[in-house]
Amino acid sequence: MALYSRIRQLREDSDKTQAELAEYLATTAQYYGKYEKGERELPFCRAIQIADYYNVSLDYLAGRSAARNTADQGLSDEERLLIERYRQLSEYNKGKHDLLIEQLIRQQGIK
Repeated sequence: MALYSRIRQLREDSDKTQAELAEYLATTAQYYGKYEKGERELPFCRAIQIADYYNVSLDYLAGRSAARNTADQGLSDEERLLIERYRQLSEYNKGKHDLLIEQLIRQQGIK
């Protein structure tokens, strides 16, 4: 099931250990590891906790959506990529980016 591979992928992408997630969920690392392997069914309340922890939707967690959260569902892949790149910028460069976008919009005559 996609759920189990997603929770592992999210944990690894976040550079977290099973022990860290287990502590957050108030369980043991061994028990949490069984969720990732699909050896134990993940209770709905735990799925909610995990979705909240990673700021993703339950649909994403369950593999029903490629959008990590509901705000992303209406975005194209190109728009998601732009957002991801923007998030990697320093605060200074985010400011420069915002000014450039404003200039481009003005040039197009969009208000």
